[in-house]
Amino acid sequence: MTTIPTLEAAWGTLHAHLRAQSFDTIKDIVGLGGVNLYAPALAQLVQKQQNGATKGQLMAAIEGELGRMMPEQRRHSVVLVAEELLRRVPELQPALADDLRRHGWGLADNRLIPLELFDPAELGALPEIPRADLVKAAQRFRDGDLGGAISAACGAVDSAVALVYRQHGLGDPNKASFQEGCNVALGAVANFDAPLRALGWDDGTLKPFLQNFKGALNQGAYVMQVLRSKMGDVHGTKPILKPLVFDALKWAELFVRTLTVH
Repeated sequence: MTTIPTLEAAWGTLHAHLRAQSFDTIKDIVGLGGVNLYAPALAQLVQKQQNGATKGQLMAAIEGELGRMMPEQRRHSVVLVAEELLRRVPELQPALADDLRRHGWGLADNRLIPLELFDPAELGALPEIPRADLVKAAQRFRDGDLGGAISAACGAVDSAVALVYRQHGLGDPNKASFQEGCNVALGAVANFDAPLRALGWDDGTLKPFLQNFKGALNQGAYVMQVLRSKMGDVHGTKPILKPLVFDALKWAELFVRTLTVH
């Protein structure tokens, strides 16, 4: 499985954009991000007209506090700082996204997600509800909530299936199993016969391709159904294999895209 970039690698980008804010805004943002503003190194830093602290000193003190955190706490703070910075200064989004991309991170709905999971630009083409579920799955994977990531990924597919059922009058998707719902929805929208014939594909190529394509999606739906049953758990109580979670999220994006983008 591809290695997910560390959140520490994203901090340099955040540092540059955070430092461009006012002194007090920086303190507010990192405070909301969980940095201890009562720490002596930070509490004594005050901006004054004469002999006041500089933003360079402030950033150094902030990074000292981040360095003293436990790794999980530090990663959580980096995420909160990024999201709070964007909440306060939304116009930073394009530049921040470009800079974060260099370190393997992206912004989807102003949430920090690993680019190895999803491309934010591609997610932007998806309907709102399944997209939000995929972003939630990526956040949970990023934060180590692997069971919750599977649940959210399957929820994204559920949302896409429900959308197709509603658009095509297919009945109640809740009466079907996960695999059955996927297959019914795919049967309603995934019609590649005519487009591929228009590209010049002959029957000898087209028929086995479509059979295998349908079979692959059917098997993928079964895999996700089993993973949801055996590993999907928002409470984190079920044993989990991380590589399978990564694969489940990629399958979920494939299903949502196939069902909703035409």
